[in-house]
Amino acid sequence: MSTPFPFTAVVGQDDLRLALLLNAVSPAVGGVLVRGEKGTAKSTAVRALSALLPPVDVVAGCRFSCDPAAPDPSCPDGPHHPPGAFESRPARMVELPVGASEDRLVGALDIERALAEGVKAFEPGLLADAHRGILYVDEVNLLHDHLVDLLLDAAAMGASYVEREGVSVRHAARFLLVGTMNPEEGELRPQLLDRFGLTVEVAASREPDLRVEVVRRRLAYDDDPAGFAARWADEEAAVRHRIVAARELLPSVRLGDGALRQIAATCAAFEVDGMRADIVMARTATALAAWAGRTVVLAEDVRQAALLALPHRRRRNPFDAPGLDEDRLDETLAEFSGQDEDERDDDPDPDGPGGGGGRPAPEDGGPRGGDTGARPEAGEDGEPQAAGAGEQSPVRAAEPFRTKVLSVPGIGEGAAGRRSRARTEHGRTTGARRPRGALTKLHLTATVRAAAPHQRARGRSGPGLVVRRDDLRQAAREGREGNLVLFVVDASGSMAARQRMSAVKGAVLSLLLDAYQRRDKVGLVTFRGSAADVALPPTSSVDAAAARLESLPTGGRTPLAAGLLKAHDVLRVERLRDPARRALVVVVTDGRATGGPEPVALAGRAARLFAADGIASVVVDCESGPVRLGLAGQLAGELGGTAVTLDELRADSIAGLVKDVQRRAA
Repeated sequence: MSTPFPFTAVVGQDDLRLALLLNAVSPAVGGVLVRGEKGTAKSTAVRALSALLPPVDVVAGCRFSCDPAAPDPSCPDGPHHPPGAFESRPARMVELPVGASEDRLVGALDIERALAEGVKAFEPGLLADAHRGILYVDEVNLLHDHLVDLLLDAAAMGASYVEREGVSVRHAARFLLVGTMNPEEGELRPQLLDRFGLTVEVAASREPDLRVEVVRRRLAYDDDPAGFAARWADEEAAVRHRIVAARELLPSVRLGDGALRQIAATCAAFEVDGMRADIVMARTATALAAWAGRTVVLAEDVRQAALLALPHRRRRNPFDAPGLDEDRLDETLAEFSGQDEDERDDDPDPDGPGGGGGRPAPEDGGPRGGDTGARPEAGEDGEPQAAGAGEQSPVRAAEPFRTKVLSVPGIGEGAAGRRSRARTEHGRTTGARRPRGALTKLHLTATVRAAAPHQRARGRSGPGLVVRRDDLRQAAREGREGNLVLFVVDASGSMAARQRMSAVKGAVLSLLLDAYQRRDKVGLVTFRGSAADVALPPTSSVDAAAARLESLPTGGRTPLAAGLLKAHDVLRVERLRDPARRALVVVVTDGRATGGPEPVALAGRAARLFAADGIASVVVDCESGPVRLGLAGQLAGELGGTAVTLDELRADSIAGLVKDVQRRAA
């Protein structure tokens, strides 16, 4: 087993180090979410933290790490009666893989013994292993929805419940939750975002000297891990001692009314939802004071707590970049700066690690790598920019709206989501089948029916049912799956000339919001001029799609066939990568085809490829004006899909409701 990379040797991630250390001082802060680009030592810092945590005392032989001073009365290995035998061991860091099963997370029951003997033969999962330690989720934004729900429940209640047919087990599960993620791969659900006490943004430094030091330390560690760790042992010991001292000081730290008013005023000024932010800020400010060796919370502690606790709670939709306006923060703190009369800075070291104000936020307050400035809109005279003939500058999207539900016909077997019907592990029970592999969802009635005819032959003599492996039946369930929603957007001059592009972008943005809520992957193909481009390959990051959409220029001819062929090629490649995920193609166009030889005939042949492959499709008809050619409807017929107008796309559209009624009647 290799030596862990020393925590004190992590270079250039001061905010990340501080957030992790504050949670080590006060686990009640609620964990850390680390957001950042790849290759920024996120995982290295988190894994190194576990070596700094003080050891824990556990009941000897208890698989659930019960505290011998206050054992869990519901422990499956209990009851434990203090005082009893105990042992001391290092605090654990348990890693939850993105592809973990539900049984691996919460544990599993031996169904055969439960039915035949009536005993709770329970094998603990990762939540039990993480109790009183760290639960680390790398790429937490890619975690499956049903695992996220279980994780949320355990984090909120401090306990894990395992339920099977007529049998239940409960055990304590209190842990420090730490997650890392790359925002380019998709955002987190708001419910999970709010569960993380603190958040930090990390990025690779642009300072050559600092980058040189990072490389030097990494190479030194790879050459001699044990020797490298030994060189940092004294610094590690000093940090560990400081954590223990801060923990002992923490109960003595006073959070006065003045600091509480600043916390409440800050949360109110930034309009965060609920009261969790206030509580997290209070705990963080208290931990900052203890880390600095003070017994009084100062305004500097409140400011730093706000910078760590509020940015991820400011998001209103997946397209908002997390962040905090520091000027507004300073104004709010100054307005409520009156402290209690006895709250004076009599600390001998006011410039300790917890004071001195918050660290400056990254200069780029918007999405990483993006342009946060307002983009120019096309002028009223339609003058093209010099970037290319017939090209107009990007226009802003209209206000998004709630869309009607678009789904893929039939029943799939893709990843769990909220769009189309599918056979899933979660949902309503529709029948029973023999299990393929490990049994996860017992169908009790079908199992009893399968075992009942053989009881006499098996020599049953007692009250228990004699059950064998062949009798077990898995519940067949139907739920919802997430799909690949591939947008094929017409960006030609015919769309911009009638000033429709703003409405079109608003419609696509609305569909992207819907895709985010329904756990879909999304992709974006655009066509204009003489060719089509894959503006965004299929991804779980709908905010990346929104950013590409915002910067989309318009102008030129309408190569509809090229756009459809490019989309068909994208789907072909994606089927090889993820064959279980079904696709929904959303073509946003007025149906005109003007690019290339025989554009209309070529577009028709390209559209029929989708129909031949059984790919579900919807055409959003952007045609406007008193005279309509109905070309989008013809395209939908060639695709084997349906057509909706921009107005019918709205969930509250009367025209859309009437059309749905007519379609069902037909």
